[in-house]
Amino acid sequence: MSKKLDEELAHALSLVEQQDTPAVVKPAAASPPTKRPSRSLGLLATLLVMVGALVALFLVGFKEAAVYATPVDQLLAAKEKLAGRKVRVEGELVPGTLAKRDTPCEYRFEIHGTQASLPVRYAQCVIPDTFRDVKGGGVQVTVEGTLQQDGNFEASLVMAKCTSKYDPNTHEMKGGAEAGEGPLSLK
Repeated sequence: MSKKLDEELAHALSLVEQQDTPAVVKPAAASPPTKRPSRSLGLLATLLVMVGALVALFLVGFKEAAVYATPVDQLLAAKEKLAGRKVRVEGELVPGTLAKRDTPCEYRFEIHGTQASLPVRYAQCVIPDTFRDVKGGGVQVTVEGTLQQDGNFEASLVMAKCTSKYDPNTHEMKGGAEAGEGPLSLK
């Protein structure tokens, strides 16, 4: 920078000597100091506020959208706190409780934990193929939906764990629903 300034000064002097007229050489005007530190602090503060707002949005906004997975016993123990919220409940189908109604199409059944059972209503016509009423029990079920104030569960999704096991030694399936077992009709 100073080399360029020196060259400009030398050029100006040579022009003055060529004209043989006395001239007043004005020093170059100094540029005002830049205010970069305050601009950087302002930018940093703006970015911190934006990041804080995003974190707050995630913590507050997703709390309502979170789906809690809990066993039947724990759901019923926290019934007041989780009523009306979307939850996922795991339990075992109570044998003999699976019933289907055609008009309007819905399934009703109960699932139980170690100490309590929960009545479930699933207002759709299609259930998983592995969701069958087995006399001996053992059908593990996961339902997702909302727990009502009266203690009933309104399911929007039903998932059943496959109770059958494949034995690679005999190349046969062990366990599972027996032929002819399935949902019963409500009258």
